[in-house]
Order: sequence, then structure tokens, then C-alpha cells
Amino acid sequence: MNGKSALGVLLIIVGSIAVLNFVGVHFGAILGFLLPFILVGFGVVGWMNNKKWIGGILIAIGGMMLLGKLGGVIVLLLAIGLIVGGVSLFKKDKRSAY
Repeated sequence: MNGKSALGVLLIIVGSIAVLNFVGVHFGAILGFLLPFILVGFGVVGWMNNKKWIGGILIAIGGMMLLGKLGGVIVLLLAIGLIVGGVSLFKKDKRSAY
């Protein structure tokens, strides 16, 4: 896909979202969740195209936004890891010396 095609697709998507918003279909929550992923994606593309500063800044901003959105999931995974670690300490062989 060349630059003109990509720009055309982008304009169609933005226009479609604007029309759907006018009709009454709102994408605020979906876009709020997808925006960090989009920023990280643009950051990776910038990093690969030797734009290290801009790519790094976009990755950092997207990562911070993701931490805010996925904070509950991260805490849940940490809690599960602590439980698994505690259970594995009980199941260890009693003969091993520390």
C-alpha cells in the first residue's frame, strides 16, 4: 500500500467514525482503549525508520497509558503469581537444604 492509498483509507475511517458519531453510535471507550496500542505501534514504526527520539517518546507515552488502562490486570497477574509461588514452596521436597 502506497502513501496515497494509506491516506485514503485513513480519511475514510475518520469520516466513517464522524458520521457514526453524528448518527448516535459512539466509539469513545473503544478508541480510548485502542489509542495506547496505536501510539506504541507508531513508536515501533518510527524506531524502525531510524527516528529513535520520536519512536521512543511515542512508545513511552503509549506504555504509560497502557499501564493506566491495564493496571487491574497487572495486579491480578501479580496476585496469581504470588499464590502459585506460595503453593510451590509448600510442595517442595522437604529434604532440600538452603
